[in-house]
Amino acid sequence: MAEGRVLIVEDEHIVAMGIKRMLITLGYTVTGIASSGEDAIWKTESTFPDLVLMDIMLKGDVNGIEAAKEIKAHFGIPVVYLTACSENKIVESAWKTSPSGYIVKPFDERDLQKSIDVALRRHRMEKQSMEKDSEKQGTEKDSEKKENVSEKIRSLPANKVGQKVPE
Repeated sequence: MAEGRVLIVEDEHIVAMGIKRMLITLGYTVTGIASSGEDAIWKTESTFPDLVLMDIMLKGDVNGIEAAKEIKAHFGIPVVYLTACSENKIVESAWKTSPSGYIVKPFDERDLQKSIDVALRRHRMEKQSMEKDSEKQGTEKDSEKKENVSEKIRSLPANKVGQKVPE
């Protein structure tokens, strides 16, 4: 059974409900359904999903590509695009946002599950790698500090017992 919390961003209600049904059948938790880019950003902030399924062409002032940029920048949550659009300019614009996946409509449960699983695994691996790098940098900084302190101590003049070391 799959694991993960997913926000659906789709402006066609019937399509959104079909996706929700598929996700629940696959074992995912649906954190909500947004029908506009603005709503997607707000719901991401309020429900903090593991992944956002984002339709590219949305009604309103903010399209799916712009909403995905905001979501990735502010929340670091992976986005998988859902679209029936094959216009080169739009597809290129979507790829520039480095999505975690791209699903072309129509799709089935299997396509959906594969894309979500790959995106979630990649995101977890990237997160673990970043944590390891951060730990490594912290360890290197600690070693550097200890080395600097040791050097300072060695450079001090030899002192007699009971004499204070100059600061």
